[in-house]
Amino acid sequence: MHTAWDTVGDGEFFCPACGGDRNYQRLTGRRRFVLLGLPVVPRGTRGPVVQCAACQDLFDPDVLDHPTTTRLSAMLREAVHTLVLAVLSTGGTAARPTLDTAVAALHGAGHDDCTEEQLVALVDALARDAGRATEPDCAPGLAIELHEALGPLAPHLAPAGREALLLKGARIALADGPYTPAERDVLTTAGCALTICTEDVTRLLATARTPS
Repeated sequence: MHTAWDTVGDGEFFCPACGGDRNYQRLTGRRRFVLLGLPVVPRGTRGPVVQCAACQDLFDPDVLDHPTTTRLSAMLREAVHTLVLAVLSTGGTAARPTLDTAVAALHGAGHDDCTEEQLVALVDALARDAGRATEPDCAPGLAIELHEALGPLAPHLAPAGREALLLKGARIALADGPYTPAERDVLTTAGCALTICTEDVTRLLATARTPS
């Protein structure tokens, strides 16, 4: 049996065999029965499949659902940025320890040029635009933003990774004292977006209280 492949697309993907980002070709095939080395009788089609340009292995098309390393890093940076802003939007920009912890979290996520002044200005601008200044709890718009930033990332993180992300937000909230009701509400919403169950969110928020 011989398969003649046709290229119908290409791009970059995360190759499970190589363990990194690689170029790929999306292929469809026409199968023929081979007689004396010559393809003669059509035997239907095959594919589509994805072929790695480096290792030549073939994969089902759903391998493209996994983000590339570059894309995953960008998603993680955006998730940390959104979570930090969400926690600070509850009123945390007034305390220097909170700002210091927030900026450190952003620097650790790759936002190297972020400063406290820029962060305060951004939170104030977002509050004015969304009318959040007087919101006692996690406003609907903020909840949507958390789900949009954290939800797509969650399936690609191990449980420990999702918990570590939530703990970043918790430690920012605790930098100036115990959780306020608004901070706890934002963190609970973030935990839900990260598909962390309610019991584990409660455990993690309590764990963040304990100095390491």
